[in-house]
Amino acid sequence: MRIQYKLFPGGRSKAVTFSFDDGRSQDRLLVSKMNQYGLKGSFHLNSGLLGREGYIEAEEVKTLYRGHEVSAHTVDHPFLEISPPDQVAHEILEDRRALEGLVGYPVRGMSYPFGTYDDKVVSMLPALGIEYARTVNSHGQFDMPSDPLRWHPTCHHKQMVERTQAFIAHGDWFNRMSLLYIWGHSYEFDHDDNWELIDQVGELLMDNDTIWYATNAEIIAYKNALERLQFSVDRRLVYNPSALDVWISADEESIQVSAGQLLNLSKD
Repeated sequence: MRIQYKLFPGGRSKAVTFSFDDGRSQDRLLVSKMNQYGLKGSFHLNSGLLGREGYIEAEEVKTLYRGHEVSAHTVDHPFLEISPPDQVAHEILEDRRALEGLVGYPVRGMSYPFGTYDDKVVSMLPALGIEYARTVNSHGQFDMPSDPLRWHPTCHHKQMVERTQAFIAHGDWFNRMSLLYIWGHSYEFDHDDNWELIDQVGELLMDNDTIWYATNAEIIAYKNALERLQFSVDRRLVYNPSALDVWISADEESIQVSAGQLLNLSKD
């Protein structure tokens, strides 16, 4: 039996996620617009900057980002690759601790301050409880991350209309999961006077039942659950040990494997 991991929840082959940094005051308008269009994203916050001029208040974090993901961005936004290891650990762990206290759930992802990192920093992340880390190295493609700790996005939001149009036109030619990953900073919409971009993309993406709208963490959790599936030698039996339902392609048929389920894929 031929098994392929090429489906998102509901048997969809496409997913969209957004990622915005710093927790600036313009996040209030951005989140409102995203909610209007049914979009989901991850907001990477510097806990040490909350409440400063131009930033959101700590007290509004839980309510403002409800339905989205709050993720780490370090306490004070330093260049991690030129910081001593104990400072790197402090910046990430204390940011996680502060944000978790605000939102009430584990914070397991981050984006790199200034988009900079090195192998030393990346190697530390699993021990600091980080499962994914977003870079600023846009590749323009619709690929799932091969290395979640060096997760390269599709594009910055300045290019998101063009890439969203291409994503929608993108069929299943490559017979695999397609992910549109857009990143940026909400204050840039003000600086560039181009808030219409999020409206244009929202209109393109809203109410499309062929697309899974997800946070960064949800994408990684689903990817991990897929990769934890256990198969018999002939691949006719599959066990899902995770707490998430997943979808697989079995001989080109979309199959749901529910959380905790042992499923016989044989049609005999």
